[in-house]
Amino acid sequence: MDKLALLSADSHVEEPPGLWVDEIPEKMLGDLPPEMRATDSEMQFALRVGAKKEGELTAAEIEGERHRQAVASLGTTDVDARFKIMREENVLAECIYPTKGLYLWNMDNPETGALCARVYNDWIYDLLESRSERFCCAAMIPTWNVEDAIAEVQRSAAMGMGALLLPIVGTPPFNHKQWEPLWSAIEETGLPIVMHQGTGHDMLFYRGPGAAVSNLLATQSMAPRTASLLATSGVLENHPNLHFVFVETNAAWISWAMTTLDHYDRSFRQYVGWVRPELKEPPSYYLKRQIHGTFQIDDVAIGMVPFTGTSVALWGSDYPHAEGTYPNSQQIVSGMMKGLSSKDRNALVFDNTADLFKFDRERILQPF
Repeated sequence: MDKLALLSADSHVEEPPGLWVDEIPEKMLGDLPPEMRATDSEMQFALRVGAKKEGELTAAEIEGERHRQAVASLGTTDVDARFKIMREENVLAECIYPTKGLYLWNMDNPETGALCARVYNDWIYDLLESRSERFCCAAMIPTWNVEDAIAEVQRSAAMGMGALLLPIVGTPPFNHKQWEPLWSAIEETGLPIVMHQGTGHDMLFYRGPGAAVSNLLATQSMAPRTASLLATSGVLENHPNLHFVFVETNAAWISWAMTTLDHYDRSFRQYVGWVRPELKEPPSYYLKRQIHGTFQIDDVAIGMVPFTGTSVALWGSDYPHAEGTYPNSQQIVSGMMKGLSSKDRNALVFDNTADLFKFDRERILQPF
């Protein structure tokens, strides 16, 4: 059987430990969150292999994690190594996000945050974005103040970056009027906004039995919360050319958000002044038009296609992370989508991402 042509809306790089440490002034090093510092300490390995306390790791665990990081870094930052993996899976192009950099918005110093964003954006542009039309790399946008955010949006767009990465939780929330100039500036670039799970907030909601899995569910719940604010506050209505891609949040929540928001928008209008602003269309209209979610394995998202249409869901491998589909993407995607028409399947695994991120179809369909 011929392999499916896949386009991953969610893939990652594993940044080298010294990316920020070697590039920013020494006085700023203390501002970095632990995840963005050099990973040669036992505590950093502890964060990776089970959040144990320092001193509780075995030598085997430490060595195993060192090996995993070495393999992951090579397989994500070397173009030839990356192409080899892509050819094995028949992934013709990828949208690329940071890994350690996802913790950028956990720091408090706006100056350090803005500098670290620029360091990453320059690095990933030189490393992948500029090297091949098969990579669409997201620029990290500092959001401590709107002026810095707009400046980096414009700089990144002029540089040639393919998307703009904002935290999934805004401070203040994204329905606040202060963000209006940012939405206008992004709309002018024509680039999609991407919001990766776990950004802009602490992911440790719970501790103790069951916390590891429950925390991931709580983290992904930030996607419908932010999407609902964008829809009901009028951001999507006022900026019809903005598209928000919620990365690694799965996509089944979109149908639930559509029906829930429509019901309460309709019901609460009987109370004068409760619904502000009063949108021209139901909230679901704007979600369907401008909100998207990426998924690795999400059978419910596949099942919701007759209700939502295909445009809201984008497949991504999440390479090289353990919860992703590598090295079995072909089998997983084929099995998950066997009930769909070829047109709908191709929309989810290729066409939607090609359209949103403006990949050159003719070029990426060529052998490589």
